[in-house]
Amino acid sequence: MRRTMEEVSVMMTEETVVPHPAASKFKWLLWSALGITVLFVFITSEVLLITDYPMYHAYRLQVISDRHLLVPHTLAGTLALIIGPLNFSSRLRHRWLKLHRILGRIYVVSVFVGSYTGIALAAGRPGLPGTSMQSAAWIVCTIAAWITARNRQIVQHRQWMARSYAVTFTFVSSRVLNLWPRYWSHLGDVLSAVGVIAFTLASILIVDLGLNWHELTTRRK
Repeated sequence: MRRTMEEVSVMMTEETVVPHPAASKFKWLLWSALGITVLFVFITSEVLLITDYPMYHAYRLQVISDRHLLVPHTLAGTLALIIGPLNFSSRLRHRWLKLHRILGRIYVVSVFVGSYTGIALAAGRPGLPGTSMQSAAWIVCTIAAWITARNRQIVQHRQWMARSYAVTFTFVSSRVLNLWPRYWSHLGDVLSAVGVIAFTLASILIVDLGLNWHELTTRRK
């Protein structure tokens, strides 16, 4: 199949960056750590929620009553969570550029659906400010990634996608403390909302530090 000039141009831009072995190892360790975190949260949150774990009982009743919004919210978030690692794969971009773009469009739609349903779920509740801020950051980073992709600014596109996925992952990372009884019994809805904002800002900050680590640690001669 003949490739279009546009596809060749994008691939040539990507191939100018040769991954360092240390960077590849760090990337593998990072995705492994994220995968372990997802598994931990799935077991301690979702599985225990299904089994009506006593500490989650009130939350379980709330989940059941919100299922009309929670189902599309969860599906959209899960899609975004899965698509992220796939579209960060250089091998997939090189071999199946069209698939990369299709998955990217699905990711953008998932972000908008997840953001809208998240705000709708929090409407009228103390957690609305935190969810609204989280959704706004998610949308802004994703739109910036989409615009830079359309403008063929590949490096900037990757950076904004990294920020967007960092926000995506807060839906997992913010649940790491779920097994801590004090998190449920003493923090309350307001402080939990503050926690969501803190997780979101910290995630974006950590990604930005990673993106600029070379500049921060290397002195220009």
